[in-house]
Amino acid sequence: MKVESRIFEIITAFFFLCAIVYTVLAQEPVGIAALFLTGGLTLIVGTYFRFVSRRLELRPEDNPDAEVSDGAGDVGFFSPGSYMPIAVAGAAALVGISLAFTYWWALVIAGVLLLVAVAGLVFEYHIRPADH
Repeated sequence: MKVESRIFEIITAFFFLCAIVYTVLAQEPVGIAALFLTGGLTLIVGTYFRFVSRRLELRPEDNPDAEVSDGAGDVGFFSPGSYMPIAVAGAAALVGISLAFTYWWALVIAGVLLLVAVAGLVFEYHIRPADH
């Protein structure tokens, strides 16, 4: 995760530099606050990645002398036929539409649908064993 932390450190420096230049040139408070907060958020993520990278063993991505074959093997389990991501996306879209048009009743319904869809996604493969 050293590569990821380095990327976020570069992005942090970029946003803080942009914020300083914007402060001098524009002197507009909302943009200044947005740029400094964006820099702070990327600093948080980069610091987290740097902290976590110390605890993990060296990955092929972190080794400059690594070969492509070093990263071969199983990456993880990804469901090939799950419809739950579509349900989560649809429920999140309903939440966004409800917020955009300030339909509070629709926001409650969409929030419940979103919670059900996220729970379905998380617990999709955690089923109870059949009683025989």
